[in-house]
Amino acid sequence: MPTSPEESSIGFVVIGRNEGARLEECLRCLNPSRQPIVYADSASTDGSPQLARKLGAEVVVLDESEPLTAARGRMAGLQQLRARHPGCRYVHFIDGDCILQQGWLEQALAFLDSHPRVAAVCGQRFEAHPNASPYNRLIDEEWNTPVGRADACGGDALMRIEAVEQVGGFRTDLRAGEEPELCARLRAAGWEIWRLDVRMTEHDARITQVSQWWKRALRSGYGYAQVWERTRSLPRPLYGDILLRVFFWTVALPLLWAGAALIVGEPLLLLGIPLTYCAQIVRLAVKRGASRKLSWIYAGLMVGMKFAELSGVLRYLLRSESRRLTSYR
Repeated sequence: MPTSPEESSIGFVVIGRNEGARLEECLRCLNPSRQPIVYADSASTDGSPQLARKLGAEVVVLDESEPLTAARGRMAGLQQLRARHPGCRYVHFIDGDCILQQGWLEQALAFLDSHPRVAAVCGQRFEAHPNASPYNRLIDEEWNTPVGRADACGGDALMRIEAVEQVGGFRTDLRAGEEPELCARLRAAGWEIWRLDVRMTEHDARITQVSQWWKRALRSGYGYAQVWERTRSLPRPLYGDILLRVFFWTVALPLLWAGAALIVGEPLLLLGIPLTYCAQIVRLAVKRGASRKLSWIYAGLMVGMKFAELSGVLRYLLRSESRRLTSYR
């Protein structure tokens, strides 16, 4: 018979910054009388810490003297949970803009109890308002990753504390990609990561402008570069294939056309650059269904976001090189 959450040692770590009403919904769907809840706040100005305390959560407010990252919030929350509730064997991480779905916790716990080599299990995260904008719709599709054994989970997941502590937890200096990086170390240590075909959390991206989408893609690019550097010594380093695609579409492709134009002595060959991008947009749109408007929006965003990701990659490389030069002085 599956173990119920009441009979297990589970704690929640919630992270957030200025989530407002969404944080209240997130915390109300949890039950501090059944499981301990720690809320780690990243310099909110909307009264989030006070709200969390009112709803029964223990609160950790991150010091702004260091960079405020999701990884740092999760680790601070986990440390508080372990200090105050040493009997906890499992921790469920959840972002403050997400709402846990009924039935998920029982199924996730039963899976971990019956699979002792599984370190983390996640389910389906989905958007609360997928039709509010094309960006929300695409993010909703992004969450729909394959079911079964996985390389990584996202920010919402039930994890075995023993496994997380064995590999040293989240690396708090990572600005993005902290969950895949942790999962890479877990897999290298012999643990497994699984995704179940169960609705887990409702998310609210609230992205309605291209500037928000660009910022998100830039942050992803930064994370790809940072995580790749941290995992390249592992048997299965992360994001190398993504970085190759970013550099191909944004650097190699224009250089190839420019080189051809220079060698042949025909400036018109430079038109191959925009024409190749247009061809890629058409290919992606047709693949998704050319009759759908969303397919063309998706295709354009997927091509354009490569330049935002490149900006993030370059930003990381420049900062990394700056730190190395400083260390030599």
